Amino acid sequence: MYNTVEKDVKKQEPNSVGLFWSFVLLAIAIYFWESPLLLPIKYLTVFFHELSHGISAVLTGGEIARIELSFNQGGLCYTAGGIRWIVLSAGYLGSLLWGCAILILNVRYKQEKVLMNLLSIIFIISIVLWVRNFEGIVICSVLALITYLIPKYATTYLCDVILNFIALSSCFYAIIDIKGDLIDRTVGASDAARLGEMFLLPGWLIGSVWLVMAVIITYKAVSYSLKR
Repeated sequence: MYNTVEKDVKKQEPNSVGLFWSFVLLAIAIYFWESPLLLPIKYLTVFFHELSHGISAVLTGGEIARIELSFNQGGLCYTAGGIRWIVLSAGYLGSLLWGCAILILNVRYKQEKVLMNLLSIIFIISIVLWVRNFEGIVICSVLALITYLIPKYATTYLCDVILNFIALSSCFYAIIDIKGDLIDRTVGASDAARLGEMFLLPGWLIGSVWLVMAVIITYKAVSYSLKR
């Protein structure tokens, strides 16, 4: 007598196939970039931006005081201590690195549902420890719910496509943010402007360096993912 055990066997697809559909979703998202339906993606990237400021402060000897997010896609991370130029640089580049890391980890280890759940946990931890304004709590709560429900109800393949789409969107939004805020408009109170003041350089030059770095990093991450 023996028992048969049904296993959830994941059909192995080439990464290029899943990434193709993720790029299709990204293209659709770019076309409808001003649609309210894409706000969660934008909020996610803003969250990564502010969290990256905080993490860089902690890693360089400082601490996170609080994080604030707003419905108009703005955010602030209040830190104490840390190496200032690293903390300032970590925002735009950090949100980009989050996207690249998610993409690479997903295609390498094929644990999309685990990664989704980890994102949900990160949002919850952030609410408990750092996010202190009402809009920020609402945004992180919605993001936590979305990243919890997707792996719970979506198929493994669909979850894979969505996670890659989230990663690519984060990279794309970070690049657009750098170009728009730091080069096209040169926001006076931007991270690049503050860093420029430290090194006696124009903010647009700092932004241009970040933009080149962002494009190269994204290209490397996507190329790696396609080869896996």
